[in-house]
Amino acid sequence: MENVSNKDKLKSIKSFQSTIRKLEKTLATMTQKGANTTLVNKRLKASCIGLAMLENVWNQSPHQYTEEDIAEARNVLTGLFPSIENSYTKLKAGSPQRTLLERRIKALELAIQAIDDFSNE
Repeated sequence: MENVSNKDKLKSIKSFQSTIRKLEKTLATMTQKGANTTLVNKRLKASCIGLAMLENVWNQSPHQYTEEDIAEARNVLTGLFPSIENSYTKLKAGSPQRTLLERRIKALELAIQAIDDFSNE
């Protein structure tokens, strides 16, 4: 994790912050409509934990998550790859959406690496 540039660190943190904002808006909309929010809640919690783990590694920010929460977050974050990569392959090279997904994939990879490093301590 030490070989990550400051630029990539910032992009990864911003990517997670953006994802969290989008999930919070989705959760609010789905709650208003009375839809099942289980999946969105899991993804939101996992994204918050992913962000917290990156900030823990890079900024030594403390977090309050249990090992069980972190392990579940890792599974949820890992499970996002197939759908993100599927969307990614459908987009034109150089498109803003493709760039956004590239950053999201990189952020997820780094968060999973941070979780793995934390779990192996």
